[in-house]
Amino acid sequence: FSAEQEAQALRKAMKGLGTDEDAIIETLTKLNVSQRQQVLITYKSTIGRDLIDDLKSELSGNFERVIIGLMTPTTMYDVHELRRALKGAGTDEGCLIEILASRTNAEIRHINENYKLQYGSTLEDDIVSDTSSMFRRVLVSLATGNRDEGTFVDEALAQQDAQCLYEAGEKKWGTDEVQFMSILCTRNRCHLLRVFDVYRGIANKDITESIKSEMSGDLEDALLAVVKCLRNKPAYFAERLYKSMKGLGTDDSTLIRVMVSRSEIDMLYIRREFLAMYGKSLHSFIKGDCSGDYRKVLLRLCGG
Repeated sequence: FSAEQEAQALRKAMKGLGTDEDAIIETLTKLNVSQRQQVLITYKSTIGRDLIDDLKSELSGNFERVIIGLMTPTTMYDVHELRRALKGAGTDEGCLIEILASRTNAEIRHINENYKLQYGSTLEDDIVSDTSSMFRRVLVSLATGNRDEGTFVDEALAQQDAQCLYEAGEKKWGTDEVQFMSILCTRNRCHLLRVFDVYRGIANKDITESIKSEMSGDLEDALLAVVKCLRNKPAYFAERLYKSMKGLGTDDSTLIRVMVSRSEIDMLYIRREFLAMYGKSLHSFIKGDCSGDYRKVLLRLCGG
């Protein structure tokens, strides 16, 4: 890998009349996120221009969004997406849920630090001013990045938690959402997987079924996302991708965010889950749903 060579290749792709989009795709998709950051710095030092500015002036639309996303450090990409979800036209609840339910404690902490540096307000303050009621409380809880990340399963506590969830939902008239939140957003993954098993025995249904029947709207979506991420994160993202493309129209924001943010983390697993869940490859889905350079770059990120 030579940052200088890649920087020159990018400059060449954008110099003069017309833009060589294929060369840009080729160069950027073969690098990883830290290599792209090196290219960014080298481009400025050897060519004396800002690579992001050059890309923005040459590209447009969804293709531009993917390329700029790839050029953004991982944490900052999440920060920008959260900010857009909170401060854009209307709130993008799906984006808030997806990022906050799927990132690790360390990732959430980095997001919080960088969000404050970038925007001067805290992520929590912006969540509080932009969302309401129980949904707000779940997001605030997830945004603290304070889940137990151990692997210890306390059998007695698992029985108790499962009983608590049952009594907070299925068993009573109305739902005690706070119980759901405090158990689902703080306990460790191994413990919760055990809780879900015990719960099925007590309630004769899966915890996701109970959440669907007891909750609605954004709160339901948020708690379901938490459960799905705990059980199988790649399957959660496969479902996000499927829903972004199925039916009429495409939810490009979700499609781009998942493809960019997971491309170096678990894309192979996401592809496997996608095929198992929907009987079609992610590759063929993207091919049928997108076009032009946008399709080309997403297919490269999808791989295979």
